[in-house]
Amino acid sequence: QVQLVESGGGLVQAGDSLRLSCAASERTFSMYAMGWFRQAPGKEREFVAAIRRTGGRTDYSDSVKGRFTISRDSARNMVFLQMNSLKPEDTGVYYCAAKSGYGSSRYPGDYDYWGQGTQVTVSS
Repeated sequence: QVQLVESGGGLVQAGDSLRLSCAASERTFSMYAMGWFRQAPGKEREFVAAIRRTGGRTDYSDSVKGRFTISRDSARNMVFLQMNSLKPEDTGVYYCAAKSGYGSSRYPGDYDYWGQGTQVTVSS
């Protein structure tokens, strides 16, 4: 059982930056691909970014590509999401998720463990 705890959310203005962190309880953290998803009010949960368990390959949604960067520190059992040039449409609850196996995925159903989320609000 992997427990995930997100932190770093907050209220910012458009154009600002935030760095989200996700701490994993499992010592075998390096065996999991990791993803970030977000959910805005009244909308479905959507893919934001993912990174393979080795950290060698990343994937981003078109809406955040070039602005967000996902990274991981397996020595500290953590994954990060650096968010730059934030826009109001980036507002939502951001979730960290862990997927067993090598490859990452854009589909929420492929992930085995989820954090409780951290709120990001971007004002215009």
